[in-house]
Amino acid sequence: MDWPTAGSGPDNPMINNEFIPAIRLIFAQNTIGVKKLYLILPLAGMALTAYPQKKADRKTLGNLQAHVAYLASDKLEGRRTGTPGEKLAATYISEQMKVIGLSPKGSDGYLQQFTVREGLEAGPKARFSINQHPLKPGTQFLPLPFSARKSAKGEVLPGVNEVDNVWLINVKASEDEINPHASPLEFYLKKTKEAKESGATGIVFFNGGEDLQTVSRWLDQPADILAIPAIWVGEEGSKTLSADDANGFQLDLQADLAPSKRTGTNVIGYIDNGAPATVIIGAHYDHLGYGEDRNSMAPDEKAIHNGADDNASGTAALLEVARLLKESKLKNANYAFVAFSGEELGLFGSKYFAEKGPVPMQQVNYMVNMDMVGRLTPEKGLQIGGYGTSPSWGEVVPGTLPKGLKVTYDSSGIGPSDHASFYLKDVPVLFFFTGTHGDYHKPGDDVEKINYDGGLTIVKVVYGIVEKTNSRPKLAFSKTRDPQPMSGKGFTVTLGVMLDYTFNGGAKIDALRDGKPAKAAGILPGDIIIQLGSHAVSDAMSYTEALGTFKAGDKTTVKVKRGNETKVFDIQF
Repeated sequence: MDWPTAGSGPDNPMINNEFIPAIRLIFAQNTIGVKKLYLILPLAGMALTAYPQKKADRKTLGNLQAHVAYLASDKLEGRRTGTPGEKLAATYISEQMKVIGLSPKGSDGYLQQFTVREGLEAGPKARFSINQHPLKPGTQFLPLPFSARKSAKGEVLPGVNEVDNVWLINVKASEDEINPHASPLEFYLKKTKEAKESGATGIVFFNGGEDLQTVSRWLDQPADILAIPAIWVGEEGSKTLSADDANGFQLDLQADLAPSKRTGTNVIGYIDNGAPATVIIGAHYDHLGYGEDRNSMAPDEKAIHNGADDNASGTAALLEVARLLKESKLKNANYAFVAFSGEELGLFGSKYFAEKGPVPMQQVNYMVNMDMVGRLTPEKGLQIGGYGTSPSWGEVVPGTLPKGLKVTYDSSGIGPSDHASFYLKDVPVLFFFTGTHGDYHKPGDDVEKINYDGGLTIVKVVYGIVEKTNSRPKLAFSKTRDPQPMSGKGFTVTLGVMLDYTFNGGAKIDALRDGKPAKAAGILPGDIIIQLGSHAVSDAMSYTEALGTFKAGDKTTVKVKRGNETKVFDIQF
C-alpha cells in the first residue's frame, strides 16, 4: 500500500493524491475517525469469521499460504518495481493464472509493461576521485545533465578557482548567489557556464542541499550539453572536500551519462464470458526491495522488505478469487484479474492499465482492490473504502459479510491505492484493507504474521460481492465527498489537486477538488505546476516537499504552464 508519511485528512496528500512514495503515513481514513497505530501480531490460525471450515476452504487456505510464502520470500528481494525480484513475482503470478485457466490479456502474454522512469544515469566510464580515493558513480557522485562527456584533472586549493583548472564550488557557501525562486539546477548551470568562460576544464559541486534522489530526477530532464564536465558530489565526498587541507585536492574526473529506463510489469488474466461488461479485480504485488526508493519506514535498516501483508496478501487473495470465479457458474460478466506493479512508486501500473489497458473503461462495471488484507483482527476488523462510489454498494455489500465481523466503511473513491486510478475514470470501486500495523513498510512485514483465516474471509466477501452483482444491471457511478479534515502532524494544507505522479517536468494536474484553493483560483486540469511560492517544482515529489512548508491561512502564489503560456495565481490555504 502506498501511504504517505506525513499528516492526514483531505488537506493531506494521501487523500488528494498529492503524494509520492517518499512521503508515507500509517493511518486509515473512515467515516468514524482515524485508526491509530497498533502493533498487532495476529496468529496465522486465528478464526475471525462465522464461515464453517469446509474442504474447499482448506484448499483456499493452503493456496493463500503457498502464494504468500513465495511472494514474500527473500528470493524475490522485496519485489521492487523494475528489479529481477519483481520479474520473478510476475512470472509466478502469470504461471498461477495459467494453471487456473485464465486467458492472457497483456501485451506480451499475461504481461503488460509500462515505463516508470526514462532519463539518464551515470555511464560506464564515469569516475571521480579525490586524492586518488575513488567515489562510486550513481551513489556518491553524479554527472549533471548538461555535463560534457569529458575527463579533467586538476589540483585545487579550497576556495580558489584558477583559470585552466578544475573549479571546486562549495554550494552551501554560495547561498547568496542562489535564486530562492528558481530551481537549484539553474545555479549549477550558471556556475558551469562561468567556469567555461574563465577557461576552466571542469567543475565540481559539493555541499549542495539536494540529495541523490533529487539530482537523479534532474537527469530525467532534457538539457543542452555544455563544453566542460560538471560533477555533483554527495555527502561522503563533500565531507572530504570540506576538510581544511592546506595542500589542496587532487581531482580526477570523467563525466559519462547513459540512457536509463525503468519499467514495471502488470500481470493480467481474463475470463471472457462474452458479456457486455467486465469486472476488474486487482491487487498490487510490488513492494520496496531494500528501501532504495526512500519509501521505507526503517530507512537505516538496509534489509529486504518482504511485504507479506503489503501486498503479497492481496495478490494471494486475487489469485484465489480468480480460481473460484473460473470454477463458478457466474457468467453474466467478464472478469479481468490484474496484479499491478509500480503502486509503491505512485500507482504507475494501475494508472497505465486504466488509460491504455486491454479493457476500455466504459465497459467496466466496477473494480475491487485488495491491498494489505493479511492482518485481520477482531479489534480493527475490515475496512471497506469506495462505499459511496455506487448507490448499489449499500444493497450488495452487507449481505456478503459474515456475522461478528467488525466493518468500517469509507465512502470516498479517493485513497492511497490502485482503486483511485479507476475511480478517476468514473468506475465504481471497492477497497479492502485490514488495517495498519507497526511493520508497515519495514523489514518486519513477514510471512509468520499473516492471518490466513482472515485472508479466507476477504476472498469469500469479494466472491460474494461478485455473486450478488451477477444478476444486476451495470452499476451506476457516484462521485464521492471530500473526506473531512483530520488533525495530525505534517501536512495541514492542500491545493485540492489530483496529480499525475508519472509526469516529469513539473507537477501535472489530473483533476481538481471542488471548494479547494486551486479550483477557486482558476487553475485547470492539465496545468503543470512549476513553482509553489518560492519553491521550484520539477515533479510530484518536489511539489509535495514544497506543500509541506505551508500551514492553514498562508497566502502564496502558484506558477503553472498551460500549453505555451506561463500563468501565476494567488492562492490562500
